[in-house]
Amino acid sequence: MSERKLFAHELEARLDELLLLSLRQRSAEEPAALLEALPREMQERVLHWAGVAAQTSDDLGWLIASLAAAQAPSLGPQLDDWVRAGLDAYDRSGLAATRKALNEFAETYSKRSLRSQEGVAFAEIEGRLSRFLQALEGRPLKLATGPKAWTDSETLWLPERLDAAADIAGNRQLYKVIAGMLWAQTRFGSFNVDPEPELELWPDRQSALGWFVVFEAMRLEARIATELPGLAREIAELRGPWPADLAAAAEKLAQPAATAADSLACMAQLRTVGVSPAPTFQHIGAMDPLAARRVRAARIARELAVVRRALKVLAALDSKPGAAAGTDYPPLAAEGEMQLADPQADLVALPPDARAAAKSLMQDLGEIPREALHAAGPGTWQPVDGAEESITPGVTTQPDAFYDEWDYRRGSWRHGWCHLYEMKAPVGDHEWVDEVRTRHAHLIRSIRRRFEALRGEDKPQRRQFDGEEIDLDAQVEARADRMSGAEPSPRLFIHRRRIERSLAVMFMVDMSGSTKGWVNDAERESLVLLCEAIEALGDSYAIYGFSGWTRTHCDIYPVKRFADRYDAATRQRIAGIEARDYTRMGVAVRHLSGLLHRQNTRHKLLVTLSDGRPDDYGDEYRGRYGIEDTRRALLEAREKGIRSYCVTIDRHGADYLPQLYGPAHYSVIDDAKKLPQKIAEIYRKLTG
Repeated sequence: MSERKLFAHELEARLDELLLLSLRQRSAEEPAALLEALPREMQERVLHWAGVAAQTSDDLGWLIASLAAAQAPSLGPQLDDWVRAGLDAYDRSGLAATRKALNEFAETYSKRSLRSQEGVAFAEIEGRLSRFLQALEGRPLKLATGPKAWTDSETLWLPERLDAAADIAGNRQLYKVIAGMLWAQTRFGSFNVDPEPELELWPDRQSALGWFVVFEAMRLEARIATELPGLAREIAELRGPWPADLAAAAEKLAQPAATAADSLACMAQLRTVGVSPAPTFQHIGAMDPLAARRVRAARIARELAVVRRALKVLAALDSKPGAAAGTDYPPLAAEGEMQLADPQADLVALPPDARAAAKSLMQDLGEIPREALHAAGPGTWQPVDGAEESITPGVTTQPDAFYDEWDYRRGSWRHGWCHLYEMKAPVGDHEWVDEVRTRHAHLIRSIRRRFEALRGEDKPQRRQFDGEEIDLDAQVEARADRMSGAEPSPRLFIHRRRIERSLAVMFMVDMSGSTKGWVNDAERESLVLLCEAIEALGDSYAIYGFSGWTRTHCDIYPVKRFADRYDAATRQRIAGIEARDYTRMGVAVRHLSGLLHRQNTRHKLLVTLSDGRPDDYGDEYRGRYGIEDTRRALLEAREKGIRSYCVTIDRHGADYLPQLYGPAHYSVIDDAKKLPQKIAEIYRKLTG
């Protein structure tokens, strides 16, 4: 790259080309003039990020270009992180949030640069805060840094640095107080009510949230004073007196029985008499009730499942002869309901993980819900005969998982971007499977014979010192060496060695809308033939379909899990495979390779059956973006020791499959009708 700076007219032309400004009746004259004064390297970085942002949205690209031109000189090496913060904000909440996030980042960075030596960095106080939080009652909380102090009820975000107090000791105390107030939100039920109905009645949501935070701080300080009077004194010293016009609300919220609902009632009363800006206090963090409620709902569902699975184990133990008399476990009702006279006291009977989950449920809900007291579903723990205390973990899959996605343009991850749902696989007509088995009976018998031979065949090891057979190739070479006067090799025999198979195979089946018709029929027939043949080998295998509609609904359909038998129910699920939506492949690879990685075999193979390249609704995932994300997911699988192979009916597959799988790890079949005949032979070659 040349060292020469770009002139304003050159920068203007580049921006117009990247952002299509002439079509949107915008002018790049002002940002180009600002960029002209920067070094060439910085100019190119701004242009690069403007182009990356424009791939997501033209308006986003324009915003990044405009603000970066002004902010680049002060941000310097932090420009890349500044842009990524804006892109993450756009992913979460849109353009308005992006501008706010960029301004907050720049302001924070500017303040950080000018901070005095009296400030305290989060890294200096993190260990002390972590020990402080561990000593407090309630569920464990993680610590992280962010532009503001807030919590989603599982993680406390604190500023990277504090210098609001006059000295180092004061800033350390401020960190402690802020962390204590955020802990109190999670411990005393700030998120156990839905504030949205009240917030929607206010003309300004941010103003309403400000008042909710203040009223909750009044209530929480009173609760802290009851349980932790020393911390309450530190909070009062930092805060000073409450404003006189809030004295009545502070007194009401200081009552022992006050809840977050009382804070909302104070807000409603304030709204009727007139709204003024909420007072600000340096020890009170912000609130994001929507984010917290999402985390809380996911946690409650997760912990309900943990408690119920533990109860299933207790029910199994309780049902064993002689167990009832000598066990310390609470009794089970006839329908499998745990009878807890004192839930808090009887929690000790549960395994440690389930006990922690039950305590967390009581913290979130005030009680253990009745539905948690019914044992249900396959247990995460299974009792072992003859050793009741031995509990081994099983393999479970969370129904709602979040996966990162790789954005090659940003050179970074989009965290928690894809929402994966494990759906119930539809059931098809069992007569269809019977018809396929009858129609392909001769082919199935032929494939099974070849597979049975594969299972029983010995692997020849050539050029050995001794063995059961003579290696003719080695004998010919030895004869030639003697005639030429060279020393012949003594390795002249073949030794046959029996190789035990230790293989797990995951079949990942494309259920996108483009497979409708012949392709879908070919996929289903291929799976029937494969299952019939693999049963002869005894390999461990699973079949999952995948489809979805945008990043927020990536669906996985378990047709046959590793633990399932190839029975009538599995055959009906194979018959039920049908074309659905789109092909967001990266998240499916990550999820299914994770399931495959858990199998206790020496060799693991991920086989994809698809009719085309990665694709999804809208333009973003199509093209290089989807290919790069899928390639990254396959590389992650390879790092886990998983081999990947793709069988596709896309005639243009040779254009992109080498980039995804490598030149020798895919097959392109030009006619869907040939797939059933080809797939078994491909499997034999892959696993032989």
